[in-house]
Amino acid sequence: MKTWQKILLGLLVFLLLAVLVGPFLVPVPPLADSVSEKELAEPDSRFIDVNGLTVHYKEMGQGETTFILLHGFGASVFSWSEVMTPFSTLGRVIAFDRPAFGLTSRLLTWQGDSPYSPEAQVALVIALMDSLGVEKAWLVGNSAGGTVSVATALAHPERVSGLILVDAAIYAGGGSPAWVSPLFHTPQMDHLGPLVARQLKAQGDDFIRTAYHDPALVSAEVLDGYHKPLRAANWDRALWELTKASHPLNLPERLAELKLPVLVITGDDDRIVPTEQSLQLAKDIPGAQLAVIQNAGHLPHEEKPAEFMQAVQDFLKGMKP
Repeated sequence: MKTWQKILLGLLVFLLLAVLVGPFLVPVPPLADSVSEKELAEPDSRFIDVNGLTVHYKEMGQGETTFILLHGFGASVFSWSEVMTPFSTLGRVIAFDRPAFGLTSRLLTWQGDSPYSPEAQVALVIALMDSLGVEKAWLVGNSAGGTVSVATALAHPERVSGLILVDAAIYAGGGSPAWVSPLFHTPQMDHLGPLVARQLKAQGDDFIRTAYHDPALVSAEVLDGYHKPLRAANWDRALWELTKASHPLNLPERLAELKLPVLVITGDDDRIVPTEQSLQLAKDIPGAQLAVIQNAGHLPHEEKPAEFMQAVQDFLKGMKP
């Protein structure tokens, strides 16, 4: 073997070892001051075991009409705090923490498919309805919660009365590209994954301010509401499992299949899911109605709750004969 070939071979071996072994040399310190989800519970918190998860939820109101609220990425039931009471005047309202978020338990081992996959999240919505005695419900989904809402309506149309899609992530953000998935499932990335997930905490405050039209409205109370679930044990590892399990659902190609009442709500200044995407969504869903909340961003139910609820109430009134 010639000298240049030996050098090249040596470089290749070095690079291979760096890729295979290097990630394991990066320290992943344990989370500090972590506690169990139930230690973070509030007086109105409720827990129920569903599909192997202990699901955290809150509930108000009563009546034949039921609304199930599904928060977005990085959020929790806290995101719906300003509209729970108004919704309760319209019927029964249930907000729950989706897997990997809020105070719902973080599974790290399981048999079969991941409980963090899009399919498992749809199954959880239906199983939660069954457990709480809900035959049919309106699904109110913000951002990634809107993704789950649409997927649930397509998979189980007989269980969904209608959809209220709030700055829903339908055209983008539906999972990692197919070519990335094998990388995410390597032992090396499993080791580094929690560090990747912890960037949510490091950059979360800036993300929340970007999600508001008026960042001055992001109070200390709002930040505390988003920070609290990040004290739960293993939140970082669960978030990594969610990232690994995510994949595109190709929902845009199926929007014409939706044959139920739909209200699309968007802030006029959404910089997370651009407002134009919600405008397009209202066009692509047959018969959908559109409400644009002025001077609002990605979270109009937080930033402009009165205007948000007025849009919901006007929509529901317009449906009555």
